[in-house]
Amino acid sequence: MLDNNLLLKILKKTLSSGGEYADVFVEYRKPTLVQLEDDKIEKISSGIDSGIGIRLISDKKTFYAFSNDMSEKALLELADSLISATRHESRVTGKDITLDLRRQKPAVDFDIKLLPETVSMDKKIELVRTANKTARDFDKRIKQVIASYRDSVQKVRIATSEGIIAEDERIHTLMIVHVIVSDKGIIQTGYEPAGGFIGFELFDNVAPEDIALKAARRALMMLTARRALGGRMPVVISSEAGGTMIHEAIGHGLEADLAQQGLSVYAGKFGEQVASPLVTVLDDATLPSKRGSFRFDDEGTPSQRTILVKNGVLTGYMYDKFTAMQDGTKSTGNARRESYHNRPIPRMTNTFIASGESLPEDILKSAIKGLFVKKMGGGQVNTVNGDFVFEVQEGYIIENGRIGEPVRGAMLTGNGPEVLKSIDMVGSDLGFSIGTCGKDNQGVPVSDAMPTIRVPEMVVGGESR
Repeated sequence: MLDNNLLLKILKKTLSSGGEYADVFVEYRKPTLVQLEDDKIEKISSGIDSGIGIRLISDKKTFYAFSNDMSEKALLELADSLISATRHESRVTGKDITLDLRRQKPAVDFDIKLLPETVSMDKKIELVRTANKTARDFDKRIKQVIASYRDSVQKVRIATSEGIIAEDERIHTLMIVHVIVSDKGIIQTGYEPAGGFIGFELFDNVAPEDIALKAARRALMMLTARRALGGRMPVVISSEAGGTMIHEAIGHGLEADLAQQGLSVYAGKFGEQVASPLVTVLDDATLPSKRGSFRFDDEGTPSQRTILVKNGVLTGYMYDKFTAMQDGTKSTGNARRESYHNRPIPRMTNTFIASGESLPEDILKSAIKGLFVKKMGGGQVNTVNGDFVFEVQEGYIIENGRIGEPVRGAMLTGNGPEVLKSIDMVGSDLGFSIGTCGKDNQGVPVSDAMPTIRVPEMVVGGESR
């Protein structure tokens, strides 16, 4: 990591020809991957990637450059390249700049009990072998198992022209099992992940056997399930389903850059009713062990809890420093980037609907018929108008307020604001799911969550009646 004197020199050089703000992002990353497929270890990889990114904000534009050469000469040349890009040298050349970096303190801290780098590769290989054997021994209709283990140590140092220096160490551990089953010409898949901002102690609470069995049982259940009937019907989404819908249907639309560009259905609706009064939406990077958590965002702003929607009313957006400047407000600590190769942009962290007051079992009993969603699959949303389509990975018909037989092939379609406004029951439970969120060709770790909710009527895609 670079010392303070060099960071100061880079910042002063970057701002020497003008600009409102500059920052330096230094990253050291050590990722590990073990992947098993076709009953054999297909890939083992581990390495180190380190580099630096320098950003200048000038005249409401962002200029960014990066390099893996961290010599002083190369970095000052990198800063020079930004100066040239702004084309404003003659206006303020020679401006005297005084900076003094102050160590920023995090609002929260995270306790890692067992660093993944202290665990032998043999133990990591054993995890995927165990998951593979558990799934394959479960049922002869299981034709393929893909088991992956990943961990990552990311150390970052961020210095800004606001006089802030922040350091963070982010430890992520993750295991994913895919199971493919086949019988009588029908093929189905099951998928189960586990992980977060956590060390190898992840496996003190969840065994590879459990992950494998969940994926296997889900795939086998869908193999024998009848096809879902399509049409309009009540839908109960379990807290076990994860927060895919909240992430896609409203989360991206509340990222400030999309709202400012008019690419969000929630643009210009601050203070308006955008959801049911039962719905409160939060983004919170301070939660222990969650995949979207951190001490500081990628601009050095301490992580925080942001209320986006309160009792159905839009109360805020997710900002980084650049978008906050545009709206004359402060960053909410949502600046994120995939690596030093990328400039930071507003991104979700851990985004969820807050728990309500209804018991989950009462929500189910209230639906005489309809669809019960136990696990969401993938989905997509048009952030401009809010229209979405989501796959149901595990679903059941509801019969007289009880969970009935499983169905496959169900899709949830609708409009985010309309569905959120129609939610009439919110459960007292809360269940998280994890993922990697893609935006502007960058992927970052996130988690999302929902309590059990009831939507009185949704369009369910499936077979025609």
